[in-house]
Amino acid sequence: MLLATLLMLTACGRPALGRVPSVPPSPPVAQAPQPPVRYSYEVVAAWPHDPKAFTQGLVFRDGNFLESTGLNGQSTLREEEVKTGRVLKQIAVPAQYFAEGLAVVGDRAYQLTWRSGKGFVYDVDTFRLERDFGYEGEGWGLATDGRVLILSDGTSRIRFLDPATFQVQRTIEVTQAGKPVDQLNELEWINGEIFANVWQTNEILRIDPATGRVRGAIDFSGLLAPQDRGPETDVLNGIAYDPAGDRLFVTGKRWPKIFEVRLKAVP
Repeated sequence: MLLATLLMLTACGRPALGRVPSVPPSPPVAQAPQPPVRYSYEVVAAWPHDPKAFTQGLVFRDGNFLESTGLNGQSTLREEEVKTGRVLKQIAVPAQYFAEGLAVVGDRAYQLTWRSGKGFVYDVDTFRLERDFGYEGEGWGLATDGRVLILSDGTSRIRFLDPATFQVQRTIEVTQAGKPVDQLNELEWINGEIFANVWQTNEILRIDPATGRVRGAIDFSGLLAPQDRGPETDVLNGIAYDPAGDRLFVTGKRWPKIFEVRLKAVP
């Protein structure tokens, strides 16, 4: 009876009991990394900006800008009026620190420093210093999705930190066409993506926060006109977003203007 059953299974095209198929299953086909979508821009408006401000971090909040400026002995946290650039409130950072990125979570402002491994927490309304915190490596850009702090350190890594404990929750590596992208600097969280300025370039990247893959690249070449440049004008740096008005702002270190821009996909 067993022999008859085996013969019937074989006749039906099924392997006999215990037989190993001779052809192994094909491995899954690897998908080639997708190139990022390319964008250009158009200027919607231009607002005055302190040309002496060495911009490190920029945040739009309650109709004004909050800005972290850098350089030892010149670092500040300040609030500025958008349309005039007038400084409404300012606090100096101790001269031994070179201030960097800035983010606001709830009623607290978080400010990084470059190589000191120390950040500062302020009451966002009064600028009263509440405490400091530590982190490993350098501090470059800082952003938030409203829940966690998102930190860049000049490499291709972006870290996600708990704003209460400053413990690293997870890390992504940013890649473009499958290759790491370093020199990530100023960060901004915009509609579920991380926007990151690449230091010493005119490029801002749109990054998938889950995978680190670069979804888009924006070329801001020519944003600041030659006649607006002076001897101390430095590189593009400073991204802010107004979610209520869906407005994107971009500036640079010691730029005399902050620009409201609209992105355009390159055909």
